Amino acid sequence: MPLLTLFSAPKPFTDPHIATIQRNAIASWAKLPETQVLLEGDEPGLAEAANDLGVGHIPGLPRSPSGAPLMDAMFRLARQNSPSQLYCIANADIILLPGFVETAQRLSSQMERFVMLGQRWDLDVDAALNFSGDWSNRLLEQLASQGKQHRPAGSDYFLFPAACFDDLPAFTIGRAGWDNWMIYHARKNGFPAIDATRDVTIIHQNHDYSHLPGGKPHYTHPETNENILLAGGRPMTRFTLLDTNYRLEGGKILPQKMDAARLWRRVEAWPLLALDSTRLSNALWRLGKLFRKSKTTP
Repeated sequence: MPLLTLFSAPKPFTDPHIATIQRNAIASWAKLPETQVLLEGDEPGLAEAANDLGVGHIPGLPRSPSGAPLMDAMFRLARQNSPSQLYCIANADIILLPGFVETAQRLSSQMERFVMLGQRWDLDVDAALNFSGDWSNRLLEQLASQGKQHRPAGSDYFLFPAACFDDLPAFTIGRAGWDNWMIYHARKNGFPAIDATRDVTIIHQNHDYSHLPGGKPHYTHPETNENILLAGGRPMTRFTLLDTNYRLEGGKILPQKMDAARLWRRVEAWPLLALDSTRLSNALWRLGKLFRKSKTTP
């Protein structure tokens, strides 16, 4: 039984750039120790990529009306096909570095229930990466000179023990909202949401949105609205890394540092988490939005 099952539902491999960055990402996962990699779905080129890279493939993934994979099925199939102590869902354009599993193991030895996530670094990658020798340090050197850290919104991986997230709504992947709900669910159910940005470097390979209707980001897609409904409403989909209540730093789990943005998010989220009051949470969010607007208006 592997320590970690890492699963994903890649996009079709028909676009040359998307195919390149997805193969780069999956190749980095395949090098992780004690890890079973599962690629789910029937997208063109997926079975061939899984075979070439020596990772698992699960066909027959249930889909939304638009053809996008459904999250509840992804999680269920990962559990059925690879029982393990830890699970991680990751976007198929994310490169993970060799220390990822060691960090995950250290964290799981200290806590039975948690979710770990973190900010990504964005990097332009146009060619297949060379994974020979000290590939991770070469990539980190490139990241230091060319990469840019993404703002703390949108999460590209979630690591959690088998005891967590065993029953998800039927979110559509590739649309907004489900990743925010993952943080909300952890906070609402009383297990730590841990920001691992300081200890875990993840690399997002930049791409366009040509795979989506009109080439536009997923925030305006109709299935994003369906995800919001499945999450319980828009307040549940406002949760970001600002709402994590712990951080991982130097291998230690510490209370999250407070700044003005995090403090106000605590205020906005408190009625939702403690009182199940979406109305009061919405009112505080609107108040905060007015305040932020006044601070930026000349």
